[in-house]
Amino acid sequence: MRPARTTLTLLTAVTAAFAGTLAVLPANAAPAPAGMSVVADETQPIYSHAEAIRETVYIESTIDSDGDGKLDRIAADVMRPKETNTAGLKSPVVMEASPYYRGTTARERAVDADRQIPGTAPRGFGRWYDEFFVPRGYAVVEVEMQGTSRSAGCPTTGGKEDTASIVASIDWLNGRTKAYYADGKPAVASWSTGKVGMLGVSYNGTLPNAVATAGIEGLKTIVPIAAISSWYDYTRDQGIGYSGGWDRRYPEYLANYVISADAKTKCAARVKALGDNAGDDTFDYTPFWQERDYRPSAANIKASVFVVHGQEDWNVKPGHYSKLWYELVKNNTPRKIWLHRGAHLDPIGFRQAEWQRVMHKWMDHWLVGVQNGIMNEPQADIQRPNGAWETHSAWPQAGTANAKLHFGPATAGAVGSLNKTAATGTQSFTNNSSQTETTAVSTPETAKANRLAYLTAPLAKNTTLSGTAKLDVTVTPDSASTPLTAVLVDYGPATTTTLSDKTPEQLLTESCEAADLALRTGCAAPPLESQAAVTYQVVTKGSIDVKNHASLQRGTALTPGTAYRVRFELHPKDYVFPAGHRIGVVLVANLSSYVSVDAAARGVRVSLAASSVDLPLVGGNTALGG
Repeated sequence: MRPARTTLTLLTAVTAAFAGTLAVLPANAAPAPAGMSVVADETQPIYSHAEAIRETVYIESTIDSDGDGKLDRIAADVMRPKETNTAGLKSPVVMEASPYYRGTTARERAVDADRQIPGTAPRGFGRWYDEFFVPRGYAVVEVEMQGTSRSAGCPTTGGKEDTASIVASIDWLNGRTKAYYADGKPAVASWSTGKVGMLGVSYNGTLPNAVATAGIEGLKTIVPIAAISSWYDYTRDQGIGYSGGWDRRYPEYLANYVISADAKTKCAARVKALGDNAGDDTFDYTPFWQERDYRPSAANIKASVFVVHGQEDWNVKPGHYSKLWYELVKNNTPRKIWLHRGAHLDPIGFRQAEWQRVMHKWMDHWLVGVQNGIMNEPQADIQRPNGAWETHSAWPQAGTANAKLHFGPATAGAVGSLNKTAATGTQSFTNNSSQTETTAVSTPETAKANRLAYLTAPLAKNTTLSGTAKLDVTVTPDSASTPLTAVLVDYGPATTTTLSDKTPEQLLTESCEAADLALRTGCAAPPLESQAAVTYQVVTKGSIDVKNHASLQRGTALTPGTAYRVRFELHPKDYVFPAGHRIGVVLVANLSSYVSVDAAARGVRVSLAASSVDLPLVGGNTALGG
C-alpha cells in the first residue's frame, strides 16, 4: 500500500506542474499558433487544468445501427482550456475513442455514483492525456463507440458502424455535423481548430486505424498501439481459426462484452447475427470479414501514422502492425514505428519519459505545425530482449533482403538442413492433434514422427531477421483437409526474459492519472520480468489451412495423394540470432496451443525439391556466408 503522505506530496506537485496560468508567458516565447505558447520548439503548459471546461455532448451520426428509425447519437466527453470560451483560443484535439467507457470496474462505478446525474457529465478522464495536453492548449476528447456506455446503437465488432460512429465526432469538430447537450441544446465546437490526433491501445488503437482508412478530413495523425488492422487476422491465421476462443463466434462475444445495458435487449438479434455470420465452419475470408479489414483502404489514409506494437503480443498478433506498415511504406505515408520486447502493453508502463517526449513532439508537429524535427529522428525504435533500445532509419532495417533456404533431408544421426541449394526426395510426418509446441520444436536432432525439423549450420556471426518470413512448401496430404504450421526457432543456449502481460480492459481501465506516472502505479507500473535458461527460443510462427492454398475467400476440399503448392507467411519479427546458434524451421500439422484442431488431418508428405523458406535477413544471403 502506498504511504498516504508521499501520495499527497506527489499529487500536490503534479497539480502545480500542470496548472499554469495564461497571464505569465516566458520572455523568449515563440509566436503562439492559435493562442498556444511555443518555447524551444515545444508547446508550453500555460493553461489551467483545474479550471478547464468539462462537458459531455451527443453527436449526431450518419447511422441507425439499432434500427429504431433514429440516427445514433454518439456520446463524447470534452475537456478544453477555459480560454476557449473566454479568450478565443482555438484548440487542436487529442482523441481517444473506445468501446470500454462504461461503469464496470469498481473505480468507474464509484465515479458514476459520485456524479449523481448519471449519463450527463464526463466520466473523469482516466488517462494522462488531459493533465499533459490541456495545459498546453489542446482539447482532449473521449468518444464512446456506438452501442456502448451512453452512445445509442449496436456494437458491430469492427463493422462499418464502428468507423462511422467515430467519424461523426471528427465531423462535429470540423463543423460538418451537429451535436447536443443532454438538455437538448446545440453543442457547437467553435473552439476547435478541426485538427485531430487519435491514439489508444488495443480496441482503442484499432478505431484510429478504421477511421484513418476511411480518409476522413481533419484527422491529422493516428497512434495505433497494439492495434488490430484486420479483424479476420485477429481471429484467423490464413484460413484456420486461432485457438483459445477466437474460433467460436468471437464477434458476437466481443459485442456482448462491450454493449451498454440499454442496448443489450434492443440489439440482441443484431449481435447474435455477428456470430452467425462469422463463418466458423470454414474460417474463409468472406464479405463479413472483408468489411472488417482496414488494410485494403490504406491508400485512403491522409494522416501520419505512429505504430507501436509488442513483438511478443500474441493477443493482437504481430502481423497486424506489419501488414499495415507495408501498405504505409508503399503509399509513402509519413510514419514512425516502435517495436518493443513485450506483449500486449502500453509504452507508458515501460518507457514513460521517452514516450511522453515523443508524443509531445508528435502531436505538436502534426496538430500545431511546430517544426521540431520529430520527422528527422530515426524512423524505427526496436527493443531487444535484454531491454536495450536501438534506432534505425527504417523498418525492415536497411539492407534487408530475402535469403532463400531449401529444405534438406535428415541423415543418420543428424537433423534436416536448410541449404542454399535444393535437395531431392520427400519426407513425411503424421498428425498429432495433442502435440504441444514444446514437443514439436525441442530436441531437433531426434527424429519424431509428428514433425519435420530443418536447421542451418551454426551461424558464423550474429544474424538479424527483420520482417516477415515466408514459406513455399509443396505437400501431399493423406486427408481431405489439414492445417500446415511452421515454427521458426533459434537453437542455442540463452537466457530468456519474459514480461508480464495485460488484458485489453486492464490497459484501458486501470488508473492512469498524472500521479500514477509519478509513482509508477496503475498504467505506469512496469511489467514484471522473469528469466530462464533455455536451449532454444521460438522466434515466430504461422499456420494455413491447406484447403485455402489457392484462396482465402473459399477453401476447397483436398484430394488425398495429390500434391499442393502452399505459400504462407509467419508473423513478422526483428530478431538477432547469435553467432554459433542455428536457425530452424519446424513443420507440423495441428498445433492446438495456436490454432483450431482439424480432427480430420492425417499424414503429410513434403517435397524437398519444391520447398523453401524466405528469411528477410539484414545482408540477405551474404548474412549466412558461404
